[in-house]
Amino acid sequence: MTTIAMSLLASVYAYATNPFLDAAADKPVSATFRGTEWGDEIQQDEIPLTARVVTTRLAKMPWGAIFKIEFTDLESRATQKREIRPDYFIVTDDRIVLLNEEDNEAAVEKISALDKPPEFDPGDVYGIVTGKFNHEDGLWKTTVSLKGDLRVYDSSHPSGHFKKIVWKKSVGLVEFASGSGARADGFRLTRQK
Repeated sequence: MTTIAMSLLASVYAYATNPFLDAAADKPVSATFRGTEWGDEIQQDEIPLTARVVTTRLAKMPWGAIFKIEFTDLESRATQKREIRPDYFIVTDDRIVLLNEEDNEAAVEKISALDKPPEFDPGDVYGIVTGKFNHEDGLWKTTVSLKGDLRVYDSSHPSGHFKKIVWKKSVGLVEFASGSGARADGFRLTRQK
C-alpha cells in the first residue's frame, strides 16, 4: 500500500503544473490588453495603448514548462510606435522564472532537454505559488507577493525605473507595466475580460 501511495505521489509531482502560468496545449492563446503609455515623445501626460498578448507553451518537461509571452498589434496615437520585446519564462510547480539568455530560443532547446530544472538566479524569479519573496540587487528592490488569487511581481529603482507583473490563478498574465525614471518612457497594460 505504501508503494502505491508513493508512486501516486511521485506521478502527481512529476506532472504538477503552476496555477498562475499554464496551458492545456501548445497552441498560442491570445488576450486583449488595454492601458496607457507615456514618455518624452508623447505630448499628453498619458495616452491610450492596446495590445494583443499571445502566450505560447514552447516546451513541456516532467518538471515544468517554458512559455513565451509576446505583445503584438500594439496601437496608440503616439508618433513613435512602441515595441515590447517578448519574455520567456521557465515555469515549475512553485516558481515562474524569467529566461534571461542572449539567445532565448536556443536556451529553450537546451533547458527542455534537462532532467530537472536549472538553478535559478534570485533576480529572475517573477512568480511564486506560496509565501513571499524579496530580492535586492544594488539599488533595485524586488518583491513577489500574494494577494488572494493574484501573484504580484514588483521591482523598482530609486531613479523611477520599475517593472510590475501580475499573474492570476487559472488565468495567467493580467497586468504588465514597465517604465523609465522621471516618466521618460513607460506603459501599463491590463487584461480585458
